[in-house]
Amino acid sequence: MVFGQVVVGPPGSGKTTYCNGMSQFLTLIGRKVAVINLDPANDALPYECAVNIEDLIKLEDVMAEHGLGPNGGLVYCMDYLEKNIDWLQSKLEPLAKDHYFLFDFPGQVELFTLHSNAKNIILEMTRKMDYRLAAVHLVDSHLCSDPGKYISALLLSLTTMLHLELPHINVLSKMDLIESYGKLAFNLEFYTDVQDLSYLQQYLDQDPRSAKYRKLTKALCEVIEDFSLVSFATLDIQAIFLFANCQDKESVGNLVKLIDKANGYVFAGIEGDIVEFSKIAAGTVDWDYYRYPFEFCL
Repeated sequence: MVFGQVVVGPPGSGKTTYCNGMSQFLTLIGRKVAVINLDPANDALPYECAVNIEDLIKLEDVMAEHGLGPNGGLVYCMDYLEKNIDWLQSKLEPLAKDHYFLFDFPGQVELFTLHSNAKNIILEMTRKMDYRLAAVHLVDSHLCSDPGKYISALLLSLTTMLHLELPHINVLSKMDLIESYGKLAFNLEFYTDVQDLSYLQQYLDQDPRSAKYRKLTKALCEVIEDFSLVSFATLDIQAIFLFANCQDKESVGNLVKLIDKANGYVFAGIEGDIVEFSKIAAGTVDWDYYRYPFEFCL
């Protein structure tokens, strides 16, 4: 059984850095990891790439041949990959026996909110190839410092969740930088738990441009609250590279626990009835990272 993560999010949210750091963390706890780059615009990879879409199609070639810009070129590349999914399957099959997959997708949000190509690629992997995948949607934490941008991030997260139809974890990334953007209007839990959004309205009304669209903003907040699906985990992936202390290690481990429940990794190899599985789903379990020594924590 193959498990993995589909890493998505807007440009600059830290997807490639996340894949690099997460692959190192999972390797440290004893998992064999394969990172698959499906972003044809990503020409500076910090991680060792097991499969690279550039071996199939290059964004620069598409733009030159068809006279497309970067956005149109990315859509074309995803369409091309969808029609050549057998190429991807042939590359993944030798790794599927014993590897945990990290899929690094492009940052163009239209691919995960409007177009069907990326969704169809993922559905092919989950249905035909029988991979157990969870979507990890990264959002830059600095958006919390601006109520309008935060609501936009919530709407994007909700739309992506509904479009991809995968087990889904939303993550506020770059938490090590959040204090540099100034003091938040509310405590961090307000933003991670997506509490009563009406409290943001008074801050939006202070901006004449936002006040003009007060009814629209209120309606969008009501949509987000009516679905009641969006919440955020927090992550400072730089802790992986710095190895500052055990607490930093555990903050990344907490996210891994959420993902392991979402994609079913925690249930792998467990035999029992539905009651046993329910206990594991609802309770706290010793995940892999508790079973391996961390020399930098000694």
